[in-house]
Amino acid sequence: MSDDQPIRPVPSTPSASRVPDKVSLDGLEDKWDGVWREQGTYAFDRSKTREEIYSIDTPPPTVSGSLHVGHVFSYTHTDVVARYQRMRGREVFYPMGWDDNGLPTERRVQNYYGVRCDPSLPYDEVFTPPHEGGEGKSIKAADQTAISRRNFVELCERLTVEDEQQFEALWRHLGLSVDWSHHYQTIDERSRAVAQRAFLRNLARGEAYQAEAPGLWDVTFQTAVAQAELEAREYPGHFHRVAFHKVEDDTPVHIETTRPELIPAVVALIAHPDDERYQPLFGTRVRDPLFGIEIPVLAHPAAEPDKGAGIAMCCTFGDLTDVQWWRELQLPTHPVITRDGRLLREVPSWIETAAGRRRWADLAGKTAFSARTAVVDLLRETGDLDGEPTPTQRMANFFEKGDKPLEIVTSRQWYIRNGGRNEGAGQGLREQLLARGRELEFHPDFMRVRYENWVGGLNGDWLISRQRFFGVAIPLWYPVDADGAPDHEHPIVPAEHTLPVDPSSDVPPGYGADQRGVPGGFVGEADVMDTWATSSLTPQIAGGWGWDEDLYSRVFPMDVRPQGQDIIRTWLFSTVVRSHLEFGSLPWKHAAISGWILDPDRKKMSKSKGNVVTPMGLLEKHGSDAVRYWAASARLGTDAAFDEGQMKIGRRLAIKVLNASKFALGFGEVADDARVTEPLDRAMLAGLAAVVDTATEALEAYDHTRALETTETFFWTFCDDYLELVKDRAYGADGVPPEATASARLALATALDTLLRLLAPIIPFATEEVWSWWRAGSVHRAPWPTSAPLRAIAGDADPATLEAAGRALAALRKVKSEAKVSMRTPIIAGELAVPNADAALVETAWRDVLAAGRARVTLVPDDVEVPLVREGTLGDA
Repeated sequence: MSDDQPIRPVPSTPSASRVPDKVSLDGLEDKWDGVWREQGTYAFDRSKTREEIYSIDTPPPTVSGSLHVGHVFSYTHTDVVARYQRMRGREVFYPMGWDDNGLPTERRVQNYYGVRCDPSLPYDEVFTPPHEGGEGKSIKAADQTAISRRNFVELCERLTVEDEQQFEALWRHLGLSVDWSHHYQTIDERSRAVAQRAFLRNLARGEAYQAEAPGLWDVTFQTAVAQAELEAREYPGHFHRVAFHKVEDDTPVHIETTRPELIPAVVALIAHPDDERYQPLFGTRVRDPLFGIEIPVLAHPAAEPDKGAGIAMCCTFGDLTDVQWWRELQLPTHPVITRDGRLLREVPSWIETAAGRRRWADLAGKTAFSARTAVVDLLRETGDLDGEPTPTQRMANFFEKGDKPLEIVTSRQWYIRNGGRNEGAGQGLREQLLARGRELEFHPDFMRVRYENWVGGLNGDWLISRQRFFGVAIPLWYPVDADGAPDHEHPIVPAEHTLPVDPSSDVPPGYGADQRGVPGGFVGEADVMDTWATSSLTPQIAGGWGWDEDLYSRVFPMDVRPQGQDIIRTWLFSTVVRSHLEFGSLPWKHAAISGWILDPDRKKMSKSKGNVVTPMGLLEKHGSDAVRYWAASARLGTDAAFDEGQMKIGRRLAIKVLNASKFALGFGEVADDARVTEPLDRAMLAGLAAVVDTATEALEAYDHTRALETTETFFWTFCDDYLELVKDRAYGADGVPPEATASARLALATALDTLLRLLAPIIPFATEEVWSWWRAGSVHRAPWPTSAPLRAIAGDADPATLEAAGRALAALRKVKSEAKVSMRTPIIAGELAVPNADAALVETAWRDVLAAGRARVTLVPDDVEVPLVREGTLGDA
């Protein structure tokens, strides 16, 4: 090796005096969180340009109880990215939000404080809740105190503060490198202003609109439900074979239905146009069996000839197919199910026969379930039930948080165009959003198909209005005409600088408070936006859109959106929609999609299933580095089993980092004129250079698992082979030249410096602890290692030398292990046969092999698969 070897790539030299006598992982989380907090290690420098910044659209966890181990899993993936990018020299914008806008919070507040929201009530500035601490109890609505929406929102904000403090403490314990000065709540004033501002701009461009239309409705929560919030579940039911009758000759036409209570809502019978059984019926009319309503028999290609009788009732409305037929065939609307899940109390106007009106009197106001039983009894009486009902399991749509099948009711709702209705003002939007999906870098790439399938399968625009209280108010009022009716066609819009507003308590421009609800006055919009209408704007909320344009210009479009696979259709897609409509761009360049955590039965962990594990106990038991190791061992997009065994491996790795570092740094300072001269040292650094390249390439591709696997494999080889091979030389044993000792010590320091930085994103606490023993500042602000300096030192050394020497040492130790003697027992004679391909490599490290193996043997190239000792003679220990 030439004398002009580059100076080693380490910023300072190790000092044995700062290396502790005993090392431990215990307490590192609290120690280093305190230091990072005090020193502002992860503080964002907003003076950097957009090109210098890496910005993260961090998922805001739902604040409704506690985090679970799935959160630790996915948020660790994000933190690895943040730490890596920071070490790569990017200024990382890593905010944190809290998603406290939703039904779970609303329900908790009702029970905790004993209140319920009534938007018609005025705001009470000195309101004191009647109860405090009713967690886990259910207070009946009749016993809850009615309060204004503004008072209700204030209580929601108050209750979530404690949860958020607990969440932040857990995130800090886990080691998330968040800048905690950049945080938000999805219901705070700024978030409400952003959501309302975006809505008003959608409205001004015609992208937001209201319509009286059939929509999915949850009778329990009393709210409309969007397509993205649906879950298809099996639901027990019965098939009923029912006879309708041709008007002209009373011939029966049998249909099969699971919902006979919707017979009074039938507006047509529909069969496939190619079904020969029903072609003679098309264009004729039939009469229902109970109410005397005449309806047409029509053809539509969505009818299924092989399902049931092949001819079906089209009701308004039983399912989404009914809505499709109703819209495309321009059928009348005869709804009988109301918002509370009961049948109409009054007789529907389209039931004109006396017998039909008498029968309706027996059904009026019944629940859908009770009405079904009553209708079946009536069909038995008329003889129009063919046979008895047969049990079946049918698929029904449920609200993801509900436990009753959804109904479809007609109501006035607000929508945002999302390509689901690809006609009129929405023409071409679907293709534009599919094109955005092709622009976006998905990690892993196969997740892209989930986005494309969702967009391609949309059957309606995005329903954003909800009949709830704790949410972002739709910022509109409506004029009231002389007859006292709201004029929904001409909403009153607030100025952007006045946002956020609450129409239930605030007054529109040009009106007085005394004009609320009176002819010639105004009424406020009572609905709020669904949670995704706010969460779809997290880049804008976190980035300061509308109140900190300087910050926003430096962080948007963001670099990455990390999230779960199950909300591609909701959070990811809706964020793309809002950014496309408002800014004509993607909201971020990359989407990093985590898999699910599976319980021992290979089922997804979720609060609803009751199979979640809370994380703080795991973090305290195994240590945060160990839990992070388990999380980082799973690739993006891949489901992973909850495995404490992996955490134990991670803890072993973190402890080994401490112990190996203690050894490597235990020799005092390395002389300034030291050089790496020994072949084994140079070979080790050549192998490490390859690891740096592989790990860097993997992390650039968002493959943290490959980076960890590559680094960890090398680290254990470094500990198990290299440290053992150079131990004597590093200690300066008798007969070892000083330059060889200096070479070992410098190689150890150089390798440790690199390995700590490679492992820092995964196990931040152990690596920071070691860094503090011999370096100034934080390892997490140190530059990411590059391979060029290592290659300059290694020269033309072959990385395979270390592995070959390690195998040779293993053969020497095997002899002692089989003889059940100490590893310090010398081998005083014999020969070591090595594979011919390894001979030259082992020879370059032969002095180290013999010293580590306490052996005096001869090296013999031979046709063997692995090294082995022949005729070895053991001496005295």
